[in-house]
Amino acid sequence: MAANGKIAMVTGAGSGIGRASAVALLEAGYTVVLAGRRADALQGTIEAAGGAGGNALAVPTDVSDESSVRALFATTEERYGRLDVLFNNAGTNTPAKTIDELTPAQWRAVVDVNLTGVFLCAREAFGLMKRQRPMGGRIINNGSISAHVPRPGSAPYTATKHAVSGLTKTIALDGRPFDIACGQVDVGNAATEMTERMKKGVPQANGTMAVEPTMNVANVASTVVFMAGLPLDANIQTVTVMATKMPFVGRG
Repeated sequence: MAANGKIAMVTGAGSGIGRASAVALLEAGYTVVLAGRRADALQGTIEAAGGAGGNALAVPTDVSDESSVRALFATTEERYGRLDVLFNNAGTNTPAKTIDELTPAQWRAVVDVNLTGVFLCAREAFGLMKRQRPMGGRIINNGSISAHVPRPGSAPYTATKHAVSGLTKTIALDGRPFDIACGQVDVGNAATEMTERMKKGVPQANGTMAVEPTMNVANVASTVVFMAGLPLDANIQTVTVMATKMPFVGRG
């Protein structure tokens, strides 16, 4: 077990925010369960952590599949006996389209990962944290600034992220009797594979295309580590971490 004796889990740990956060948690002394669809990508995260990677356990998982999520948490409980932190990070998107151009299959694909996947993982984590001794733990959900305002052509992604905000608040309320804290990190333009397109220009609310500023993904990872390290009588309910000059707080 790692230096601080705490067990964390990160979904979508094979790339982007998930990889950066998993590595940061490992470097901060956590034992980290890495969940993601591709075993090779999870192995890449372990390698990115260097010496700290010895305290990681990769468990290939499809968060949209109930049996796969159950197996993930059963493995975690069998191996470590508890879970202190879940970073519910896995997410997906569709190409930008107006709602009439979306197929029901595209809608379901995003909802299955971004909302149902968050529910399934939070459900298992809540149950484990409730019955373990000492009782309690922390769930951190990855929202997005899309939990506040949409981008053009983003109906399924924005709908799921708004829903995650409501789920976060409900878990926080329901978790009070069991010392389970739940908060949300809303990220804007962290430099990952998903934001590479912003260097070439992305659609704006006024119909133009514009290059958008990004920030180092390490800023998100350090925020997750800070949230994870709080005592359970304190909670960051919602925090926004964004590129300072991105078009979020202005008029579109």
